[in-house]
Amino acid sequence: MSDIITEFRNENTKDIDILPTSEIVRKMNEEDKLVALAVEEECDNIAAGIDLIAKQFLKGGRLIYFGAGTSGRLGILDASECPPTFSVPHDMVQGFICGGDEAIRHSIEGAEDNFDLGYEDAKVLKEDDVAVVISASGNPKYLMGVLKRAEEVNCKTIGVTCNPNGRIAEEAGLVICPEVGPEVIAGSSRLKAGTAQKMILNMLSTGAMIKIGKTYENFMIDLQPVNEKLKDRAIRIVAQIADVTHSEALQALLKCSWEIKTAIVTLKLKLSVEEAREELKKHRGVLRKLLHITQTAV
Repeated sequence: MSDIITEFRNENTKDIDILPTSEIVRKMNEEDKLVALAVEEECDNIAAGIDLIAKQFLKGGRLIYFGAGTSGRLGILDASECPPTFSVPHDMVQGFICGGDEAIRHSIEGAEDNFDLGYEDAKVLKEDDVAVVISASGNPKYLMGVLKRAEEVNCKTIGVTCNPNGRIAEEAGLVICPEVGPEVIAGSSRLKAGTAQKMILNMLSTGAMIKIGKTYENFMIDLQPVNEKLKDRAIRIVAQIADVTHSEALQALLKCSWEIKTAIVTLKLKLSVEEAREELKKHRGVLRKLLHITQTAV
C-alpha cells in the first residue's frame, strides 16, 4: 500500500458521487476547514523559513520556487505577484514549473519523473538564494534534481510537502509539512494539499517582505500604482500615514512619480523629493526605521 498520505482514500467522502450538490459542497467545505489547522501546526517551521529567506534577501539573494503540476503553478503565481505588490525586481522571486512554460496551462505530469530536468532548471541557483521545492507527495525526481544542484552550490533549501514520508522531507534543509490528510477525491492534491501550499507560499514571501521593510504597519507602501485602483490605494496610504488630506497626498505623489514612501517622507519630515529619497536610501528603504529615528530625535 502506498505510504503517500495524499493518495489515501478519504473515509468521509466515499459516497460523494451520489450526494445532492449541496452535500458535496458541505463535504468539501468540512475537509477544507482542516487545512488551516494543519498549517497552524507548521507555524514555527514557516517562521524559520521566513527568517531564512529575509536573511538571504539582505545578502542580495533570491527566492526561487520549483514544483510540478499544481505545486509549480502555485509557485509561479506567488512569484508573479511579488513585483507589483512590493516593487521588487522580477528576478528576486521566481517560479519554475517542471515542463517549462507550456506546463503552466497544460498538464505535462510525466516530466516530474525527470531528475536531469530538475538539475538543469536549478542551474539558475546561486549560493545566496533560497530554493523552495514544492510537492504534495514529496517524491518527484525533478525536485531531487533541484536539491542535488542546490547542494552543489551551497544554496539553502526549503521543502513544502504534505507527506512526511516524501523524499524531499528527507533531503531539504528545512521542511514545512502540513498533514492535511486524504483528499476529497483520492489523489487530487490540487484540493486540500494545494490550498495548504498556497497559504504557506503566501506566508513565506509576504513574511520575508515584511521583515526587509516592504510594509509600514500593515500598509503596502511599496506597491506599484499602475492603475486607477492602485493609485487610489496609494493616495489613501499616504494620507493615513502622513495624516494629510487626500488632495495633499495626491500632490505629494505627483511630485515624486508616485513613490509612496518618498511622498510620506516629504510630508512627515518636510523634505524635498531628493532629500526624502536620500534619507530612505540611508535607511535601506525601511520607512519605519527612518520615521522612528526622526521621531525619537524630536
